[in-house]
Amino acid sequence: MLEFRLGRPPGDTGRGSLAHGQLVGPHSHVRGQLLYPSTGVLATTTERGTWVAPANRITWTPPGFEHSHRAYGETEVRRIDLPVRLGRFLPALPSVFAVTPLLREVLLAVSDGRPRAQGPRHRLRGLIIDELTDAEPQELYLPEPADDRLRAVTALLHADPSSSATLRELGRAAGASERVLSRLFQDELGVSFRQWRSMLRVQHALVLLGDGHAVTTVSSRLGWANPTSFIEAFVAVVGETPGRYQAGLRRP
Repeated sequence: MLEFRLGRPPGDTGRGSLAHGQLVGPHSHVRGQLLYPSTGVLATTTERGTWVAPANRITWTPPGFEHSHRAYGETEVRRIDLPVRLGRFLPALPSVFAVTPLLREVLLAVSDGRPRAQGPRHRLRGLIIDELTDAEPQELYLPEPADDRLRAVTALLHADPSSSATLRELGRAAGASERVLSRLFQDELGVSFRQWRSMLRVQHALVLLGDGHAVTTVSSRLGWANPTSFIEAFVAVVGETPGRYQAGLRRP
């Protein structure tokens, strides 16, 4: 269980573990919070959508955002809380960043529980900020709708990400026309129906790849027509091929 999941945290860093599927319910923080899943996959959900951080990513949640977490696989999480004076250098919205080898080592050192003098502790945090401000946020983000018709459609896809149903077919089940739903996807979520479904599948693919499933297996289980289509969609969202991503998870 995460030692920092309830109440005021005992310090500004910490570590803990979550079992597969374990949920940390809705909460918010006065400080900004960085969570690094050194193993497993951690999903962070707000009213705006879901951000996914596998073991080569770190998630940033600014102060005041109500959010929840869910673990996929046995997940060890490292926590670093940031005061407002440092958090202001990071995005105003929840984000996910790639973890460089240097950043990984600093994150592990800062959250290892060893007592450190104020000077070294501040310098390590400064290095974390430097690494993150130089990094581009990773688009491992799935926006969630507010419109009831759109929510009905996305709920069907959440229940079965591999579904090949067209927007017209989903619309009949949700009681809305294809034209209306297509407009809602663009106006409310800023993406097309195909883009949203692809991002949903990629998030599920991150979990399956982290569990060690082969690229071809993941492709077929999540409904892509062929592995090439899956690889192209994965690269568009994650920035690297599924094979390279999976190999990176195996490196210490």
